[in-house]
Amino acid sequence: MKKQRLAISGVLLFDKSRGLSSNFALQHVKRLFNAQKTGHTGTLDPLASGLLPLMFGEATKFANDLIQASKTYEATVRLGYSSTTGDAEGELEEDSKRLQVIENLGENHILEVFSRMKGSIEQTPPMYSALKKEGKPLYEYARQGVEVERQARTIQLFQLNLLAFEKSGTEASISFEAECSKGTYIRTLGEDIAKALGTRGYLTALRRTKIGDLDVKEALTLEALQALHEKAGQLSLEQSLIEVDSLLTHLQAITLDQDSGRRFLHGQRLPLELTGQPAGRVRVYANLGTEPAAGKTAVFLGTGTLETHGKGGLLRPERLIQVNL
Repeated sequence: MKKQRLAISGVLLFDKSRGLSSNFALQHVKRLFNAQKTGHTGTLDPLASGLLPLMFGEATKFANDLIQASKTYEATVRLGYSSTTGDAEGELEEDSKRLQVIENLGENHILEVFSRMKGSIEQTPPMYSALKKEGKPLYEYARQGVEVERQARTIQLFQLNLLAFEKSGTEASISFEAECSKGTYIRTLGEDIAKALGTRGYLTALRRTKIGDLDVKEALTLEALQALHEKAGQLSLEQSLIEVDSLLTHLQAITLDQDSGRRFLHGQRLPLELTGQPAGRVRVYANLGTEPAAGKTAVFLGTGTLETHGKGGLLRPERLIQVNL
């Protein structure tokens, strides 16, 4: 008899180890939780490690908010060589100028380059990427030895910090932390840093540490989840999930009374008396009245759009979750 899957909702902060594909991690965790519906955002390459939020049930409705959020990475670039893939998986080619560049390279020069690169920059997506051209991923063209034209796009580097500069004999590497906007390719950033230093470079390590307000320090590895399941079972696994609205902390919150909450869940637009609340997307809650559930005084209903006019406002439902009020 087929085991019935569970209707679980929440977010798992998963720490993906190097060597796992994002989809393998998702499917393995889905089986471990015996969950009906799962999803993830912002895939990590097998060679990368770090934060991969996995969403269960109602949380999958808000995946796009994580796609739009800023990301923070830690990466290491080996200088003096280029790679066909931009990382350690590709074929390497030595830069003829690398010895001279490495000999003269110092930390001050690196910091000066980092300072110039922060802010808005133009970046051309790499050929080894999932970006599509005429319906076909770029990496498929690259594997056939074909290079197609790619349009540069503007990205934001909010922070670019030097973590380490190591130089030993004829070898040199730079480790850095980058907080960036969506759509940033860290492999390309590594190549651009090396180019600005007068040589070539490729990534030897990449780890994602943050997505928006979510931090890998709070994440669990696959080994930790398996140990948790073996020790304490299904209930303990579900307790490792964080609330659905943890994906939406960047939005302002509005709390309705119970009756207005029910009307909101039925898709009704609600006139509100507001003072100084700006227009835009909001996360919406409803008071639970005199009998709070599980220690909560309010329950998350979903997201809405606030249309303000003067001191009043109109709250329009956007994306709702299934909840009983």
